[in-house]
Amino acid sequence: MIAPLSKILSNSEKVFDFVVNEGHGVKGLCDIGIQTLPKQYIQPLEEQITTSIVRTDDSIPIIDASNWDDPKVADQICEAAQNWGFFQVINHGVPIEVLDNIKETSHRFFSLPTKEKKKYTKENSVSSNVRYGTSFTPEAEKTLGRREYLSLVHISDDEATSFWPTSCRST
Repeated sequence: MIAPLSKILSNSEKVFDFVVNEGHGVKGLCDIGIQTLPKQYIQPLEEQITTSIVRTDDSIPIIDASNWDDPKVADQICEAAQNWGFFQVINHGVPIEVLDNIKETSHRFFSLPTKEKKKYTKENSVSSNVRYGTSFTPEAEKTLGRREYLSLVHISDDEATSFWPTSCRST
């Protein structure tokens, strides 16, 4: 059972426990009706992004993958990764239906109760082809954050049916 919002937000340790130790994350705070961001989520002033360092003269790099064998594609990926940290890939050949299915599957998984999602952490998962986790390291970071991921490796339909969360299997 989740404690009332006022009890959770009343002290830093309870916010940390709710978000990190119990695994509710930011979604859990939203689900219980949070109206203001807890101070633990506010980056120190010296780490906040300011408009002086935001690039406004460029747009997100777009990589045309219609010819993967062209060395220019690899160069564009390296340049975008180095200078931006991300990029958009177009003409990759993945049907929109597959992308939509991945998005729906992800929403279903991340809507599961925390206890259910934890069955797929590195420590608990019965298969190395199913991993749920976070890249957030509370011991090393000054502010709270929640970056969750789900990794599903598809080797065979039988393997997927055996080990993947029910919410992630084809319906």
